[in-house]
Amino acid sequence: MMRRLLSCLLLYLPLSLTSAPVAAQYEALVAYEKALIELFERSRDSVVFISTSRTVRDAWTRNLTTIPRGSGSGFLWDDKGHVVTNFHVIQGASQATVTLADSREYQARLVGASPAHDLAVLRIDTNFKRPTPVPLGTSNNLRVGQHVYAIGNPFGLDWTLTTGVISALNRSLPNENGTRIIEDLIQTDAAINPGNSGGPLLDSRGRLIGINTAIYSPSGASAGIGFAVPVDTVARVVPQLIKTGQYNPPVLGIEIDDQLNRRLVRALGTEGVFILGVRPNSGAAQAGLKGPTRDRSGSIVPGDIIVSINGQAVPSVAKLLSTLDAFQPGQTVRLQIRRGQQTIEKSVKLQAAG
Repeated sequence: MMRRLLSCLLLYLPLSLTSAPVAAQYEALVAYEKALIELFERSRDSVVFISTSRTVRDAWTRNLTTIPRGSGSGFLWDDKGHVVTNFHVIQGASQATVTLADSREYQARLVGASPAHDLAVLRIDTNFKRPTPVPLGTSNNLRVGQHVYAIGNPFGLDWTLTTGVISALNRSLPNENGTRIIEDLIQTDAAINPGNSGGPLLDSRGRLIGINTAIYSPSGASAGIGFAVPVDTVARVVPQLIKTGQYNPPVLGIEIDDQLNRRLVRALGTEGVFILGVRPNSGAAQAGLKGPTRDRSGSIVPGDIIVSINGQAVPSVAKLLSTLDAFQPGQTVRLQIRRGQQTIEKSVKLQAAG
């Protein structure tokens, strides 16, 4: 009886009262859509399409022929025509063409690259009216669940927007050649397909927080697991590439080897980075770090083992390199060292590689 009475009362309520929640939800959805459209239209002009080619010589005629190699995305870094993209987008190419959102095409030249970070910088002719570069954000305060937006040219299609959230932080992946681990990557479920590589990953304010670099997918298409190089890494590496053409990370002045280090860790059951040698006149030498030695019987005695840097554990060579990468040459870091049965601390002044 009570349920029937309530149903009758609802039939006679004013339409404005019963539809108010629906109307409010509709208005909120429209506002969100408008904001998303504005973000895309505001950022799109800064994103570029990159097509690459390489020159090959015909084995029979010896004639040189230019053939397409691949494509990807990138974005304008500054008002001087610098374009940032992934290293693997231009790797192995002899030519690169940059296409702007208004279909203007420009031949680009390579300014510099850092394969260890999968980053490269191109430059195009500056004698034109340039779109506004993508504003830089920060990646040190990102949170899992935060909305993100990827703009690029998947499968060579026109400028495309995909949306998602940050799924995880501090992920690690091998670089394109498998020679080094790229650390501290942003994982997102925003669809990142072939051709998105090198394009920007934006926050809800349209600020750059990462560069889309890879997907995890057996088929090569987006499977909800994409990765981006964090913008704090980009902001540290790109200015050096523009200035000198290469990235010179800070170093301790020691000799290390990733594969040998893994074998030593397995054999000795000790996590850390084994010092295989100390370079003369380096910060490590001045701090008194030690490499392997031989005892009276001729047996090799392991040298110092680096356990942590400024309190951050470095269980592998890759982690040591990525941890050092956050510092600048000239800064001093505090190392925790395992020397024999003792654990000691050493302060080492970092130097620029090379």
